[in-house]
Amino acid sequence: MPTVALHHETVRLKTPLVTAFGDVRERDLLLFELTGADGVTGRGECAPLTAYDGVPLEVAVEALAVYASILQGFDDDTPGMRMLDACRDAADIPVALAAVDLALWDRAGRRAGRSVASLITDDALDAVPVNATIGAHDRAGAATAAAAARDAGYGCIKLKVGVGDDAGRVAAVRAAAGPEMLLRLDANGAWDVEQAVATIDALSPAGLELVEEPVHGVEGLRAVRERVAVRIAMDETAEDIGALIAGGADAVCLKISRCGGISGLLAQAALVQQGGAEVYLASTFDGPLGIAAAVHVAAALRVQAACGLATLEHLDLDVPPELAVRAGSIRVPTGGGLLGEL
Repeated sequence: MPTVALHHETVRLKTPLVTAFGDVRERDLLLFELTGADGVTGRGECAPLTAYDGVPLEVAVEALAVYASILQGFDDDTPGMRMLDACRDAADIPVALAAVDLALWDRAGRRAGRSVASLITDDALDAVPVNATIGAHDRAGAATAAAAARDAGYGCIKLKVGVGDDAGRVAAVRAAAGPEMLLRLDANGAWDVEQAVATIDALSPAGLELVEEPVHGVEGLRAVRERVAVRIAMDETAEDIGALIAGGADAVCLKISRCGGISGLLAQAALVQQGGAEVYLASTFDGPLGIAAAVHVAAALRVQAACGLATLEHLDLDVPPELAVRAGSIRVPTGGGLLGEL
């Protein structure tokens, strides 16, 4: 009979991140540990961000308590998907289900002495390209951050927009980063269709890789996409599975927490690819286990676009060396489970 432990940690951001959906100053990380009768422990993580995913911390904690009681009724030989489905039937809270899913994958990898990426496919990438993220700095601050990203070897910068002085900050980032840097904008649904079209047209001379979630909703995204030359990516709207194949975007940003873990993200990635759109991954400023899970999945899917996974450096915690960003990429942890611990 498995045993379950839950630990709560609040981690502050070194500098608040200002976005169109609100300021992010700290992150609540719920560590979920599942230990089998064989003594092997799998670890998962729940990182609710209420302003983004609408799930309050107390709701996530309550769901994890329900899951713990359910999981303790199974044995070590129960298939992981059966255990996950039982938890989902009791409380369908994706950000909380992600903790269970990650723990099951981590435990499976540790038992097999293999990385999670290698459990998914035999042809995973060795490293995943990642982007630097710049929040709502003023022009000088944005330029400084862009120059630092350039010097650190990043090939792509994501700049939060829809928060004021977009034109000035985009120009400052482009000037500091240089002409070769890919520049991605993320509006977090700040605009309506007309605002999005006008703003994207005005900013496009800076050379944009894509604009992520300029508006919310698949119809709005489709309307913007039809009227601008820049590629449009879907993020928050991707919560609606039907929207994934509705032709509303050129690319879709998927996140471990919103997909309910690795298993859910793999399923949604298949839908995205079925619709002909590109897949890339990002975090909601998750902790180390959430980032590790996303790195394994991105590697298994052989994602070529830069992923928004270089976010641990924004948190006031020690970054595991396995997840350090080097020359704009994160190497896939080897060994057993999510972080290569045998």
